[in-house]
Amino acid sequence: MDFTPLIKGHMRNRLQEQTRFIDHADAVQQGELVKLVETAALTAFGRRYDFSTVRTYRDFATRVPLHRYEDLRPMIMRMVDGEQGVLWPGRTWNFAQSSGTSDGRSKFIPITPQALKHNHYQGANDVVAHYLNLNPQSRIFSGKGLILGGSFATQLKTKPGVQVGDLSATLIENINPLANLFRVPNKEVALMPDWNEKLPALVEASIGQNITNLSGVPSWFLTVLRRVLERTGKSCIHEVWPNLEVFFHGGIAFAPYREQYEAICDMSRMHFLDTYNASEGFFAVQTDWDDTAMMLLLDIGVFYEFLPIEQTDSNEPDVIPIWEVEPGRTYELIITACNGLWRYRIGDTVTVTQRNPVKIKIAGRTKSFINAFGEEVMVHNTDQAITRASQETGAQVLNYTVAPVYADDRQSGHHQWLVEFAVEPADRRQFITLVDQFLQDANSDYQAKRAGSIFLVPPTMVVAPQGLFDRWLASTGKLGGQRKIPRLSNDRTLIEAMLALM
Repeated sequence: MDFTPLIKGHMRNRLQEQTRFIDHADAVQQGELVKLVETAALTAFGRRYDFSTVRTYRDFATRVPLHRYEDLRPMIMRMVDGEQGVLWPGRTWNFAQSSGTSDGRSKFIPITPQALKHNHYQGANDVVAHYLNLNPQSRIFSGKGLILGGSFATQLKTKPGVQVGDLSATLIENINPLANLFRVPNKEVALMPDWNEKLPALVEASIGQNITNLSGVPSWFLTVLRRVLERTGKSCIHEVWPNLEVFFHGGIAFAPYREQYEAICDMSRMHFLDTYNASEGFFAVQTDWDDTAMMLLLDIGVFYEFLPIEQTDSNEPDVIPIWEVEPGRTYELIITACNGLWRYRIGDTVTVTQRNPVKIKIAGRTKSFINAFGEEVMVHNTDQAITRASQETGAQVLNYTVAPVYADDRQSGHHQWLVEFAVEPADRRQFITLVDQFLQDANSDYQAKRAGSIFLVPPTMVVAPQGLFDRWLASTGKLGGQRKIPRLSNDRTLIEAMLALM
């Protein structure tokens, strides 16, 4: 039975509501801010900044400083330990774990009941609403969605009842039971922690199903789809699931993977829709097939602010609300949300492509990073790993840079290190093996993607001749006392230019 026509009626009302917002972003967003501030007025954070007397956006922006994770970490850890009413009213039982901080291996993002209902689940519903609007012939609810999720962290010692793990695990754990009629795999398989066991279980659970849609991270899903094709002996995924019509993707850039997906799909039947959802919140969705920019969702428990990218390192940046953004400019995104993150710098930069409605494209991170496979590797992670490997082997490193190598028919996805030594290690293979090991120690997301070499195989290393980095710097006009070597890149532009110089 196809439930799509029934569900489409409900979704149409939601679209009409969002259409009314197009010319009133200021009113909608100021309304969200008022609700957030009033709700949290009696929390420890609300009392600190006297939320009871906040009346306007300017009151709020003047009174509350910008925060990085490190600034909020003490209060978040109080929440993890079970304290109520710290950043948000009541007790928070769920936290999304991810890497990326300079003061610890992981960060813990609160997932409040309000964030689940009004943001994450509402954002997912909005994605479906916009897809149905873009594809009137859809029969998406005539079958099931294959959804990839993570697991809860079992190694953390937290208060009874507190669950810490991937955001997707929390979403699966708390989803309306009726939704299970339209999704696979079952909860037991979806939350399996070991990907060596989970991957074959996913394949077996999905092969005999009528899969109409996919939801997940492109790199992870590519591995699953290839296993499905291997298991069934097919070359096109539509030979396995003839009614598959859409892949809702997010988390990392889709462009490097599009060609590989097109190679295994019948493109006359397949659609790809981009979303912007993170542990910190669900923010935007693509609303036009001919435009990959995503429309910001204005009324789902998030208030947005924008910091001009050229002022990222300023002590007094000119932060602006959504109604003052300029198309064509790139900003660092600041959020205030119903998960208790107040004026929070999530680390993403976005380029505003238009107003009315406000659409954005993700421009990157504010700091050097690699997130080609969902691994979220930061410079302080690689600095730590290469330092420990040098200490273990007696090597001395002059410079290094790292870039992803995307999987294709000839090779699996991995990281490539280009390293210039002052003193080379006696065993190059041992050195890069140690780097890999220590990077896993430093970064839980990288460790998860390396587990079993399913999503990432071991890194490779190219030893650069001495002087290579200086030659590259000279070629860019940056050789001198203020020279800076980009350590991490999320594409291969830099490393290919340096390899060409060899």
